This record gives sequence, C-alpha cells and structure tokens, in this order.
Amino acid sequence: MAEARIIDGKGIAEALRGRIASKVDWLKKTHGLTPGLAVVLVGEDPASQIYVRNKGIATEAAGMRSFTHRLPATASEDELLAAIAKLNADPAVSGFLVQMPLPKHIHPDRVIAAIDPDKDADGFHLINVGRLATGVGGGLVPCTPRGCIILAKEALGGDLSGCNAVVVGRSNIVGKPVAHLLLAENCTVTVAHSRTRDLPGVVRTADLVVAAVGRPRMIKGSWIKPGATVIDVGINRVDEGGKARLVGDVDFQEAKGVAGAITPVPGGVGPMTIACLIENALAACAAQHGVVLPAA
Repeated sequence: MAEARIIDGKGIAEALRGRIASKVDWLKKTHGLTPGLAVVLVGEDPASQIYVRNKGIATEAAGMRSFTHRLPATASEDELLAAIAKLNADPAVSGFLVQMPLPKHIHPDRVIAAIDPDKDADGFHLINVGRLATGVGGGLVPCTPRGCIILAKEALGGDLSGCNAVVVGRSNIVGKPVAHLLLAENCTVTVAHSRTRDLPGVVRTADLVVAAVGRPRMIKGSWIKPGATVIDVGINRVDEGGKARLVGDVDFQEAKGVAGAITPVPGGVGPMTIACLIENALAACAAQHGVVLPAA
C-alpha cells in the first residue's frame, strides 16, 4: 500500500487567508467597514507571546485592524473583566479573545462568560457552544475544530456525508465541538476517550479519525483503518536525543503507512487555527452590521 497523502495545512490555510483578504477588501470598498481583531494577553508566557504575535501578523496581512492588550501576570480578575468590558463596547473591535492559559488566580469560565458572544472570536462562550450543539447556527465556531473540518473535507473531496468518524478526546476546546461539526456534515460520530473500552478497536472502525487527546504518539499505526483520513490536533513537545521536537497524538511514522491521508505535526492543523480565527473576526464584523458576505 502506498504511503498516505500528507495534508498540507500550511497551503490550505494560506488559501483560506487569501479568500478572507478578498472579502475584507470587498467589505471595505462596498460598506466602508474594516474588521478588527483584538487579543488580551495576561502575563508573559513565551508560547503565548509567540502565538499572539503570529495572530497579529495574520490579521494585518488580511487587511484587518489588529489590537493587542497586555496586562501583567499580577493583574486581578476584576482588572481583566474591566478590559473585556471595554472591548465589548469598542466599535472598532469586531471580535476578540483572551489568550489562554491565564494565571491561576483568574477563573477562565468567568472570563469567557464576560465576552460578548457576538465578539467571541474563539467561539467558547456558552451561547456559541449552545448554538453549535443545537445546530441552530448563527454563532461563532471554535477555530481549531473548524480547521479540522476544512482539512478533512479537503482530503475527502469536499463531502463528509456518511463518513464514520471517531474523535479521540472530549475536551470543550476541540473534542466536543469537532464532534458537533462532524454531525452537521452528516457523519456518524463516536467520541472516544481514556475510559473507552478497546480504544484501538473503536479507532479502527473510523473512515475519519480526529486525534485530540494531548498524549504524544498515543494512536498507533495498527489502530488505523487502511485508507482512513487522520486529522492530528496534538501538539506535544518531546525530548529526543537531547533535542526538543513537536509531535502529534498520532504516531506519524507508523500511521502514514496505513492511512489514506494524514496531517503532519507541525504544519497540519496548527496553521488552520489562526486562519479560522481571522475568518471569525470577518464573520463577526459582517453580522454586527447586517452584511451578507460573498460566498466565494
């Protein structure tokens, strides 16, 4: 059997950002509107700082306004909530997010609940979660799960109907929302996790595997149904021979000999997350002003 096709997350994300930029340009020319995406960063976590910088670069490249609000790690929860209230009221900000993780003295649930659902660029507010879970639509969708769906559709010719999908992981960030998105694509969905009996056997039934468990190389090649599509959300830092490297939740070297298509780590799901974030900011801007964006 030939090795799996490597799904080019970088290239697909670049194409999506290009389509977003075209729509931003259209929105400016036809309605005089410029979307704005803001990020609130509390503290100086190195990984978060890199991520926030990359978000800013991608936002500006798409022709949007980019705002970064920095608070010290010692900032109180009330100070953060006050910053959120200002962003909720700022007409220049179409969407925003508070970068996670937060310092331990700040409750993430309270922070997310304070964000205006119509500006919730991460799609984590309970109102947006409810819109997604019930299928009523109209909400902002979590970025990484949406990126997973785009990659899966790219690999499978654009139609996931009837696909037997197994999601490994049940987090509120990826596992649960990606399961709802797969249901909306008319997949038959199983959500598996650490308590699943015969996890390898369950995964082996899948035409489409979404791995989002947060354990390096947990899913082995022998777990994969021959020809299946594998979307690996995991980003795990491991030490190999004294060198740090990033690996996914799937044993890539084993799985690529069995799967039909697979995302690499890095270069798979990761680039899609930021592209879908700026897409959310664009969608939020259009919705706030009652504008219907062009389809293409």
